[in-house]
Amino acid sequence: MTESGQQPPQEQPYPGRTGEMTPEPRDEMRGYVGRDLLRDRVALITGGDSGIGRAVAVAFAKEGADVAITYLSEEEDADAEHTARLVREAGRRCLTIRSDLSAEENCVAAVRRTVDELGRLDILVNNIAYQQPVKDLTELSTEQWDRTFRTNIYSYFWCTKAALPHLPEDGAIINTSSINGLRGNKSLLDYSATKGAVNAFTYALAQNLRDRGIRVNAVAPGPVWTPLIPATFEAQRVEKFGQQAPVGRAAHPDEIAPSYVFFAAGQLSSYYTGEVLAPIGGETLPG
Repeated sequence: MTESGQQPPQEQPYPGRTGEMTPEPRDEMRGYVGRDLLRDRVALITGGDSGIGRAVAVAFAKEGADVAITYLSEEEDADAEHTARLVREAGRRCLTIRSDLSAEENCVAAVRRTVDELGRLDILVNNIAYQQPVKDLTELSTEQWDRTFRTNIYSYFWCTKAALPHLPEDGAIINTSSINGLRGNKSLLDYSATKGAVNAFTYALAQNLRDRGIRVNAVAPGPVWTPLIPATFEAQRVEKFGQQAPVGRAAHPDEIAPSYVFFAAGQLSSYYTGEVLAPIGGETLPG
């Protein structure tokens, strides 16, 4: 990504791989210094192999947490192992789980493996997402609508439901939303609808779990340079991706991950639940 916010036109097959992106995103939290804010906690991060998920996994590890990450398929094995190596370099354990969380039984199994192999579960980060642009509603098939909802909101429900018996009184749930869930996107109709659902789920669940002392919040980023972008957009749209933000470029995952640390660490955010934090590069939303 150049200083002007432009990256070369590029495409790759879904779900995308970090090493094939030009330029590669900054997602390793190299300059981040932890303060033991999550010492000996255990976090499960869905979609933790690359992008925001990777940056969050490394940041949590640098804050003292052990981490489990899920990812979709063998095409992402290399990305997942790279994330695991970064976590281990920070001195923490990392469990990698290859699984399609658009199926309920896989969500339940991912939570069970995390607890069985890492000993507990304190923080759940619901982060996986699928998108596929369309030019018109008539192009949006029921199959795509169903896939997007099963990935982007059903998995959040299933993982959360499976995690709740294990989360302690000071546990945290952090959902990944999007600017598109706050204002919509004409070419991402189903994706926008799911992200709006994520926001409402966050608000309602925060109220529901308040008496249990479990905080529920969401992060709704603007454009972020992750493998999902060249894997789902046409090359010419990728070239201009992020330039609409007031700062003139897309964010790197490293710039978004600290928001998740904030919500995960009770020392920082004990008074926050039911919040949607929107790091969107200078745009001001009404309301």
